[in-house]
Amino acid sequence: MDTAKKIKTALISVFYKDKLDQIVKKLDTLGVSIYSTGGTQKFIEGEGIDVTAVEQLTDYPSILGGRVKTLHPKVFGGILGRRENNHDQEQMSQYNIPEIDLVIVDLYPFEETVASDASSQEIIEKIDIGGISLIRAAAKNYKDVLVVSSRNQYDELIALLETKKGTTTIEERKTFAREAFNVSSHYDSHIFDHFDDNNGSALKISVQESKKLRYGENPHQQGFFYGKLNDMFDQIWGREISYNNLLDIDAAVNLISDFEETTFAVLKHNNACGIASRDNLTQAWKDALAGDPVSAFGGILVTNQNIDLATAEEMNKIFFEVSIAPGYDDDALEVLKQKKNRIILVHKKPGLQKNIVRTVLNGFIAQDRDVKTETPEELNVVTNNNPKDDQIEDLLFANKLVKHTKSNAIVLAKGKQMIASGVGQTSRVDALKQAIQKAKSFDFDLNEAVMASDAFFPFSDTVQIAGEAGITAVIQPGGSKRDQDSIDYCNEHNMSMVTTGYRHFKH
Repeated sequence: MDTAKKIKTALISVFYKDKLDQIVKKLDTLGVSIYSTGGTQKFIEGEGIDVTAVEQLTDYPSILGGRVKTLHPKVFGGILGRRENNHDQEQMSQYNIPEIDLVIVDLYPFEETVASDASSQEIIEKIDIGGISLIRAAAKNYKDVLVVSSRNQYDELIALLETKKGTTTIEERKTFAREAFNVSSHYDSHIFDHFDDNNGSALKISVQESKKLRYGENPHQQGFFYGKLNDMFDQIWGREISYNNLLDIDAAVNLISDFEETTFAVLKHNNACGIASRDNLTQAWKDALAGDPVSAFGGILVTNQNIDLATAEEMNKIFFEVSIAPGYDDDALEVLKQKKNRIILVHKKPGLQKNIVRTVLNGFIAQDRDVKTETPEELNVVTNNNPKDDQIEDLLFANKLVKHTKSNAIVLAKGKQMIASGVGQTSRVDALKQAIQKAKSFDFDLNEAVMASDAFFPFSDTVQIAGEAGITAVIQPGGSKRDQDSIDYCNEHNMSMVTTGYRHFKH
């Protein structure tokens, strides 16, 4: 059986007209008969090319304000009719249904309309009915029909028409059909998500853009990124971003988004190993690095300020993988570009998803992103000793960090500088001991330091260890049946404690 098909007829109905002039001129040169509707028909006629209105084919006008134009047996019969099926051919002849060999449809811009904060009625009118049906019909009958379902395929179609003179193979038609089902399923997913309005009745994830990564977490694993990274970042230098880079970049952007004053952070394996807030960016960098200059090697650097020359020169003294900032002075960029493999990113906007989705067992779990950051007014002082103003600043600073640190987590801070953290431990006591040991290894003075915990203390042992190390103020969610044990210890040892009512587990 000859699977090559010559395009003799085409149905065109598109929203966007980009490059459509090139397509219809090429089809006209090849002698292809064109059917069209509404604005597309007028556009083609404006190019001086013969076109038959769908209404002439169906003997039925466009009705209901254009909602019904192509939904007719003569249209769908011409698309779905099987060329090798004698019964289909007999019926097409009986009902005077012409074969349609090429379908070009570009759907109404539903996603874009929702994103533009349009009215409910405007959004509803951008739910394409005829277009999506035409795409599915043509893709289903790919053995006989070529379907072009997106303007992103116009260049490919033009090349095909030029090189193959209107003849396509079944492999080419199947490739276009696969993309058509990708387009239609993506379109329907976004319509469902709009109507579901975060009710969680079902999970629909559809992302059109994909990028194959060098590998996954390890070289023996394949990795992909699905999304529009260019919407969030401009990569202005460095090698290809890896799977692990993406995880770290995500953690870095989430962390820095919680800080308004000038802040610099260093991350390693998704956790901050150093961070400081200062009036001066260069000093913020130096104090962030001082938090753990060993772990900073090969780390991810992130700040919420443009990087100047002085800061870049200090950064350039260490090896790091990625730098993320809202911008870079030209002379600073020249310094950072001295190492060719460094990834340098300009962070354009937050762009973070509202929900977090993960695979678990044979399914998925989803939750809201933790965007809660406590304010001074929300702090509940539960001890006789009130924290001083500078301690409150440090407590809130540490509490932002502990939210972004893997549980069980403890963060120690002083002077809006993280001086140590305990990360991912199986007990809160172990997390604190790890943090204290780390702080001492870098010669930090723990006297007058503060401690943040991502969850409550079931016993007073953690607070006792903190107090013996010189820590004088504690922030924690509260809510344990034995909260009073920790409060009593603080009262007995001149420590202050505040509770927030918000737990910040990160598993």
